[in-house]
Amino acid sequence: MQTTCSKFNVSESVSDIIGALQNILARSQVILPDLETPYSRFPNTDRSTIGLEGQSVINIIAERQQQLDAALQEISGLEAVMNNVKNFHQQVVEKKEKITQSMNLHKGLVSALWRLPTEILSQIFIHCLPETKLLLSPSTLKAPMLLTGICRRWREVTLGTPDLWCRLYVEVDDRDWEQAAFCYDLWLKRSRGRPLSLALGRYHSTKLRSLLQPYITHITSLRVSTCFSQGEWPQLFLTDLPALQELAILGMTNVDIPTIAQFISRLPSTMRSLKFIDMGPFFDIERLSSLSPVWAHLTDVQITVLNPNAALHLLRLCPNLSSLTFHVVLDQEESLNSFTHTKLQSLGIPHGTLSKRLLSDLLNALTLPNLRTLEVKARRDVSWPHEDMKALLVRSKCPLETLTVGGRVMITDAQRAEYVSLIPSLQVVADHDSAYF
Repeated sequence: MQTTCSKFNVSESVSDIIGALQNILARSQVILPDLETPYSRFPNTDRSTIGLEGQSVINIIAERQQQLDAALQEISGLEAVMNNVKNFHQQVVEKKEKITQSMNLHKGLVSALWRLPTEILSQIFIHCLPETKLLLSPSTLKAPMLLTGICRRWREVTLGTPDLWCRLYVEVDDRDWEQAAFCYDLWLKRSRGRPLSLALGRYHSTKLRSLLQPYITHITSLRVSTCFSQGEWPQLFLTDLPALQELAILGMTNVDIPTIAQFISRLPSTMRSLKFIDMGPFFDIERLSSLSPVWAHLTDVQITVLNPNAALHLLRLCPNLSSLTFHVVLDQEESLNSFTHTKLQSLGIPHGTLSKRLLSDLLNALTLPNLRTLEVKARRDVSWPHEDMKALLVRSKCPLETLTVGGRVMITDAQRAEYVSLIPSLQVVADHDSAYF
C-alpha cells in the first residue's frame, strides 16, 4: 500500500488515481493467520501439560508478537495513505468550489439581473432593507451590509447608493468605542449628505457628540432615550439640529421636563413630529406652554396630558396639527370650553383611566371638520358614548373614513349602523386584541 501511495503524482489525473485505488482494493484481501494451537481452548484446565511444554507456549507468544507488530505496521501504512487521500479529497473539493464560483459568475454575466442598469439595481436594493420601524444596526446578516458581500458589482452599487445608508441605530459605550466609532462613521459617510434618521440606544459613549458632529446638519429624524444623568442631555447631545423634522423621546419622566423642554423649545421651524414614547411624562397647561414655539409648526404629536383641558390647550398651540395621539392621566370636574380644529385628520385617545364621562366631555367639546380617522381604546370597561359621537359627526360634518373602537370599549351593531347611515363610506372597526399606543 505504501508503495502504491508513493507513486501518487499531482500530475496524474484524479480519475487515474481513483481507478488504480479501486483495482488495488478489488484485489486486496486481509487474510487472517491460523491462530489455533493445542493451548487455545479456554479455560485450559490441564496445567500439567502447559508446565511440561512451557517453551512451546513462549515460542507461540513470540510469534504472536511478530504478527501483531506486522499488523500495526500495516495499520500505520493504511492511515498514512488515508490521510493522503483525505488531503487530496480536500484539494478536489476546493477545486469544485472554485469551478462552481466561476460558473456562477459567468452565468451572472448573461443573466437579466446582471444587465440591469445601476439605477434600477439601486432601487431593488433599497427594497431589500428590513421592513421595520426600528432603525438599522450594522450587521453582515442584513441589508445593506449583506449586499456588499455578494459580488464585486453588487458591492460597488451598494456603496454607491447613499439612500441605503441613511438609517442608523447607534448604541455603544466607552469600552468598545474605537471599533464602533470607526464602523458608524464609515456608515454615515456613505450617506453622502442625504437626510439622516438616527436612533440612539440606551448606552452612549461620552464621545458620541464628536462622532455625530460632522453630520448634524443632515439629521432630519431622531429617536433618543433619556437615560442620562440629570443635566447631561444638552451637553452630551445636539444643541443645534437645523434640519430636524421628527423627534421621538423614550423613557422621559416628569423630572426631565425642565431640562429637555429647554432643548425642545430651541428646535427649528422644520420640526413636524414630536412624540413621547411609552407614556412618558404628563404635561399640564404650564408645561405645554414651556415648549413653545415648537408647537406652531408640528403636524404630528404623541403625548400624555394631565387632564382634558390640557388636551384642548395643546390643540390650540398646534394650529397645523393633522395627527394627534394623547393619553389622559386624570379626569376633571370642570366643564370644557368648545374648540374647533380645522386641520386635524387623525385622533387617537387611548388610556387605562379613560372613562365614559371623560370621553363624552372630549367629544362634546370638539368640532373637527377635517377628521378622517378616530381611534379610542381603554383597558377597562367603558360604555360607549353613542349620542355624543353622533353629535360630533353631525356638528363637524367631517369626512370620517375609519372609526376604531378597541380594548374594552364596546360598540353595538345598532350603533355601528347609525354611524354608517350618517356617513355611508365609514368603516367601523372593533379592535379588541391590539396593543395600546
